[in-house]
Amino acid sequence: MAPQLNDSMGEESVDRPPFEQELEAETGRIRRLHALLATELAAATAQARGMLAAPTGGELSARWERDVSVHRWSERVGALTAARSGLCFGRLDHTDGSKSYIGRIGLTDPADGESALIDWRAPAAQPFYCATLARPLGVTRRRHFQLAGTAPNERVATFQDDVLDRAVLTEADSESASDPALLAALKAPRGSTMRDIVTTIQAEQDAIIRLPLSGVVVIEGGPGTGKTAVALHRVAYLLYTHRERLARSGVLVVGPSAGFIRYVGAVLPALGESAVVFTTPGRLAHGVVATAVDQDEVARTKGGLAMLDVLRRAVADRQELPGSPIAIELDDVTVEIDRATAAEARRRARATGQPHNAARTTFRDTLGSLLVQQGVERLDQDLEDPPEFADILRELGDLPEIAPAGAAQVSAELRHELRDDLRSDLGFHGAVERLWPVLTPEQLLAELFASPDRLASAGGEIDLSGLYRAPAHPTHPAWTVADAPLLDELAELLGPPPGPPGGRGEPEREPDSAVRRAYAAEVLSILESADRQLAGEDPDELRPTDFVTADVLAARQVPEHLMSVAERAAADRDWRFGHLVVDEAQELSAMDWHVLLRRCPSRSITAVGDLAQRSAPAGAHAWADVLAPHLGSRWTYRTLTVNYRTPAEIMALAAAVLAEFAPDRQPPESVRATGEDPWQRTVPATDLAAEVRRAVEAEVAQLGRGTLAVIAADMNDLAGLPAQLHTPVSAKGLEFDAVVVVDPERIRAHNPADLYVSMTRATQRLGLLHVER
Repeated sequence: MAPQLNDSMGEESVDRPPFEQELEAETGRIRRLHALLATELAAATAQARGMLAAPTGGELSARWERDVSVHRWSERVGALTAARSGLCFGRLDHTDGSKSYIGRIGLTDPADGESALIDWRAPAAQPFYCATLARPLGVTRRRHFQLAGTAPNERVATFQDDVLDRAVLTEADSESASDPALLAALKAPRGSTMRDIVTTIQAEQDAIIRLPLSGVVVIEGGPGTGKTAVALHRVAYLLYTHRERLARSGVLVVGPSAGFIRYVGAVLPALGESAVVFTTPGRLAHGVVATAVDQDEVARTKGGLAMLDVLRRAVADRQELPGSPIAIELDDVTVEIDRATAAEARRRARATGQPHNAARTTFRDTLGSLLVQQGVERLDQDLEDPPEFADILRELGDLPEIAPAGAAQVSAELRHELRDDLRSDLGFHGAVERLWPVLTPEQLLAELFASPDRLASAGGEIDLSGLYRAPAHPTHPAWTVADAPLLDELAELLGPPPGPPGGRGEPEREPDSAVRRAYAAEVLSILESADRQLAGEDPDELRPTDFVTADVLAARQVPEHLMSVAERAAADRDWRFGHLVVDEAQELSAMDWHVLLRRCPSRSITAVGDLAQRSAPAGAHAWADVLAPHLGSRWTYRTLTVNYRTPAEIMALAAAVLAEFAPDRQPPESVRATGEDPWQRTVPATDLAAEVRRAVEAEVAQLGRGTLAVIAADMNDLAGLPAQLHTPVSAKGLEFDAVVVVDPERIRAHNPADLYVSMTRATQRLGLLHVER
């Protein structure tokens, strides 16, 4: 029998304080919610296993429904499992006397069909984050639980109440813990991964989280304002409110570094969401992982949209014309590829509008046809009929059964023979490869950078000489982060190379390919029908069939393994996401934005950042710089103003740095103070390594639990410290309980914003180790 949520606790000892009695009652409620979740989890697991074991034969629509059911039940199992830790974290008392419990997932009481637990993303939960004394939203009391123990035996260790109606103040209220839930969370030691903030979302954050799916929103906020947490919880909210659309297209989250992705990567799974792909700017080219960075001027050049024309010219330059005629010796005649012949073949190939590698087929076939015609004409000139044979043909011309098999048939047979000769001639195929080679993005870009002549030709009026670099390893060149969007754009311009039979470049040859294509066609039909029901009949609305055909979908099927949306999306360069999140968005170049927007044609985007923290030389000085070329003015701007991370004492010192390089920028206001100022020491350069170690050991002794980071421009001689080592760039977006900044003047000399970033990573303590020069 399913558990029933009866709040009756039986007889209570009159000797126990009211606060303890309330703790016991709330713990009982939490554990009954856990019992209810366990029942639903068992049922969902059984459903998922049962559907997965069901036969796959029968009608195509039945197979589709089975696959969908497996996915949905598996998704529910994942969401219920993720919700077990910290299942219920709050309660709302309403003016009508009813109570609502708020948690990580929605649960229904089977006894009466009423809501037992409200999902934090549901509209009914919004007062938990937004109700105030001035605007109580029908709420008299908001209760925050602090839980202890592990599921399913979680208990309420304590709770804090926000009383929004003084008339209902009770003795229990006066005895409850005095620290607000937010401050308790902010004082807690940091771990190696970011925690979700569902229990402490603030009103200004909640308003952004619940913005509509459509459109582009830029969220700017200084250090510690919760930009990343807001963006990730917005993803969870959108997946909750637009499940049918986003669960099948997925969400792409772009962060500044692999370390950042590791830090935030557990937040969404903890919220029960898995249809998300994480990446970095250095991974924007499929199959490439770039971490190296260019010199500032080179990065600025590569990051500009002028590179689009450079890359188009670079591709066009590889569609060459011969400097002198290329002779092709066939069995009966020698033909030549001269400039005029190659130019006509190139014109027709370019006119197809296809990518370079696909258009190569048109170039080859056109060139072959022109050479066959040339061979026929040359043979006609060399093989004139003898006079006596011409007389015989004239005499026989009146015979109807002989007349049709005249010169036309001879010419057709000759063309057929010449075509066969060309197809098997290695010289012809070598000439095609020379004039219109099959290219990969990596090959073309490496050869472009390694050739001053190619750079000069592709650059046009732009001086690209600074992009020159000596030829690297032919198959493993050292790509930089700024190269990644260039490689992705080249993949678009070149298209995939011809594949082996059965691969992406050739038709399917498996015996069941027709069945798979038929299945895929029906899947697309069902998808489009469902999409029209959800989105209406707007002719401008993007549909699944705008991006994929039945043949392409069939080729992507992997019957042996039912891949998740995230797995399929991560493996497919051509995947189009339903929503895009860009963190530290001020770091992205115009080229980064160009390739990212291609991945999200619906233009449903959340971008979070802070222009004052920009480090990248090709990053944004103003949001319009990178967004206007693509979006015009069609984007919304919101701000976060409260600093939840950095104590007031640390923020005051960092604000002085901000005022030096960006006096027009307003630092965020810290919500708390620790009473401890940052420490500063100056040491001789010769003693720097020893002094860093001494400072770190002192911080470790004082810190106890929590995380410690050393941030320096140069990591030489700092290995082996009991702390995380970071540069200002790699520390971007991260936070630590204590931070030691080494040689802040050197960091400031390279970029004052980097020092500002370094100083605002700390949640408790900050030390600055200056170097005497």
